Amino acid sequence: MNEKKMDIAITGMTCAACSNRVEKGLQRMEGVTSATVNFATEKAIVSFDHEKIDVPAIQEKIRSLGYDVIKEEADFQISGMTCAACSARIEKGLSRMEGVHSANVNLALETGNVEFDPSVLQPKDFISKIRALGYEAELKGDIPEGQEDHRQVEIRKKTRLFYISAAFSLPLLWTMFSHFSFTSWMYVPNFLMNSYVQWALATVVQFGIGRMFYKGAYFSLRNKSANMDVLVALGTSAAYFYSVYLVLSGSAHGLYFETSAVLITLILLGKVFEARAKGHSSDAIKKLMGLQPTMAVLERDGVAVDIPIADVEVGNILVIRPGASIPVDAEVISGTSAVNESMLTGESLPVDKTEGDTVFAATVNANGSLRVRASNVGKDTVLSNIIRVVEQAQGSKAPIQRLADRISGIFVPIVVGIAIVTFLVWYFVVAPGEFAVALTSTIAVLVIACPCALGLATPTSIMAGSGRAAEQGILFKTAEAMENTKAIDTVVLDKTGTITKGTPEVTDFLVVTGSPREQLIAMAAAAESDSEHPVAKAITVYGLELVSELPVVKHFEAIPGYGIKSVIGASTVFMGTRKLLANNEITLDATISDAKKLEIDGKTVMYMAVSGSHVATLAVADTLKDTSKQAVAELHALGLDVIMLTGDQQRTAEAIAKDAGIEHVVAEVLPDKKAEVIASLQAQGKRVAMVGDGINDAPALAVADIGMAMGTGTAVAMEAADVTLMHGDLLGVADTIKMSRVTVHNIKQNLFWALAYNSIGIPIAAAGLLAPWVAGAAMAFSSVSVVLNALRLQRVKLRD
Repeated sequence: MNEKKMDIAITGMTCAACSNRVEKGLQRMEGVTSATVNFATEKAIVSFDHEKIDVPAIQEKIRSLGYDVIKEEADFQISGMTCAACSARIEKGLSRMEGVHSANVNLALETGNVEFDPSVLQPKDFISKIRALGYEAELKGDIPEGQEDHRQVEIRKKTRLFYISAAFSLPLLWTMFSHFSFTSWMYVPNFLMNSYVQWALATVVQFGIGRMFYKGAYFSLRNKSANMDVLVALGTSAAYFYSVYLVLSGSAHGLYFETSAVLITLILLGKVFEARAKGHSSDAIKKLMGLQPTMAVLERDGVAVDIPIADVEVGNILVIRPGASIPVDAEVISGTSAVNESMLTGESLPVDKTEGDTVFAATVNANGSLRVRASNVGKDTVLSNIIRVVEQAQGSKAPIQRLADRISGIFVPIVVGIAIVTFLVWYFVVAPGEFAVALTSTIAVLVIACPCALGLATPTSIMAGSGRAAEQGILFKTAEAMENTKAIDTVVLDKTGTITKGTPEVTDFLVVTGSPREQLIAMAAAAESDSEHPVAKAITVYGLELVSELPVVKHFEAIPGYGIKSVIGASTVFMGTRKLLANNEITLDATISDAKKLEIDGKTVMYMAVSGSHVATLAVADTLKDTSKQAVAELHALGLDVIMLTGDQQRTAEAIAKDAGIEHVVAEVLPDKKAEVIASLQAQGKRVAMVGDGINDAPALAVADIGMAMGTGTAVAMEAADVTLMHGDLLGVADTIKMSRVTVHNIKQNLFWALAYNSIGIPIAAAGLLAPWVAGAAMAFSSVSVVLNALRLQRVKLRD
């Protein structure tokens, strides 16, 4: 049994009964061997079988009992990792620390994230642990703003080492060509053929440049594990020290100094290319960060002063000049302008802004000048939240990565075993007594094996895929959400604000023959202008779009449940239900009184009477978004079942569904019952995605296999969802599923290549069909090919 013991700090307990409740709840969990909860210290001491249950499950159990777990998060930048075995070793080392709830290390991003109990550990403890494992770490919050990207520093360092290594290796490579008949014409200086000169050149590369591999191998073996550095150190050392033995024994022939030096040089070149390619995988984050200006214009005592954006505080008055990027989220207090919000909404046309409207960081002020009051600054802006979600997704692990992690953990010992068998077979069976021949094949096996490609296969695809998705307005919260979305077979759509615009519009305005239509529209708009009802607002907006000026309203009276009464000039205007007119002894005009067809179409019908006569019939409806019909068609084309879920009446719901092309409708569902509908679909074996935008959608979003929140919706809905569609467009649902499918396909390609490469390459090397330097080159570029394949996701076109 793999037993683990840990302390968990708990909040919310008010008496001994609470602690007893938590204790019993934990003791009943399968895999928990013992649990004691101390009310005074507010801590639980839990012993559990790590193979049967994990820490997140225990935390979730405590939350389900009505309490919460105290934990903090720390993010680190880690340098020195060379392959998946490195990230796995750090992750395992951090996870075993008492007080750690979870640890996640991402090789591609070179980052680590730890959830921990602050009463037991502090971030500095993790830095010490990572350094003890042989790597360097820095708390992300401690990295000075504006400091050069660590990736660029690393690329420059590796490039410099490569040039030095190449300078000492090329002369050795030159001597190698003299051994081949087809290059016998090449001139090779005699001094380069001197074994001691070759020894000197190889020594610089082996221990000067190759020191990084020895260091990595030392720390790896010291911590009872093995990584790529071990394979490189073993392979190159075998060639180097065998050559040293030959030199000391007086032999000047059959030296392998060029093999060890060229191997290190080629592997280093591969690392340079890999680092450059990995740097491009975070381009999406860099683009988002680059949108935000570095300076803001602060109004101080009536004077405009330029200040760094980091100095802006909530409540500050800022001046936004024409053409300037808006530095923070803010409320307009004066001025009018149009603002380009395409980076948030995808809408190419600028949005008009005036007093009381909200503007967002990194959007661009087009023409007018604005004075705004800062409402969200720093990490609280919408842009910062987007960046945080993308970084969170890129740093998390997809379930498909577990296979690669398991293989990486045993990969190097298996390869070393194969190398030993290869040497023995060659030395005793294939070429008895031929030490050099056996050694050559053994070195080839050691250096062709590549755990790097396996470790990079999933995270680089997740980074590139989630970054590309963010550019398209799709924010995946986790890598798991990105992977699981591909399996969705049923999409459930909320109606209001998701399929429809969420605001009613006038769709019909029928007038009695011969009546002045524009005049009646103006009177209707004026009559409803003092009402706060959404339908009244729709009528007023409709009127203002068609007429330049509304008449003056002398008197307004709301009649609850029926409509309104207004006096305009000498005329009394009634607007409302059929019963409102009947109560005031007004007869409906037969030519415009048939509301049945309008009601069948799901519209709300109103009647307008002026001076005792029925003069117009209006229909108001929440209309489809412009792209809803196309979006539903695309979902069907992807082979998905589409269901509309709404609290509206069946007739209204069916009318909207028919317009949108949706065949299945579940109507008249109370908000708290929506989650039950999702659960019933899941009980039928369906993989369900729920798409909504309101607070009442949050429970259903949480229950669904994948919850998608429209970016135009509430913060509660977005918090409960796995995916946020920033553009608020239903087309984003199809795009999300396409992006998930293409990303998972890319991951499978990478895993197949990494596994196939090793499965085919190692036997070929063992058979003696590859020279060590060829094997080294193949290893160096296998990981580069995986990263380059992942980067193809950055060019994915979701639609023409």
